[in-house]
Amino acid sequence: MRLRILAIAALSLGLAACDEPRTISPTTQRIGGGAAAGALTGLAIGSLSGNAGAGALIGAGVGTAGGFAWDQHRRAQQRSFDQGFSQGRASTW
Repeated sequence: MRLRILAIAALSLGLAACDEPRTISPTTQRIGGGAAAGALTGLAIGSLSGNAGAGALIGAGVGTAGGFAWDQHRRAQQRSFDQGFSQGRASTW
């Protein structure tokens, strides 16, 4: 019964992270998506070992950290692109 409730809660969290992407910043989307994916993965792995709640918590923490790292990478990539683009526009042939 507890596993079913945790699964429903994790699924709801995952679906809530996908709601209205135009009103949520890209950083929030990436971190929330990582947390939801991590929680679902942790829930699945934790249910195999007999402790689904702890697995979901650990997975959510790891997913949040992964989502944050991915966000920082994408932001740095975008800054690098923007810098190169503006330097290319400023140069003359």
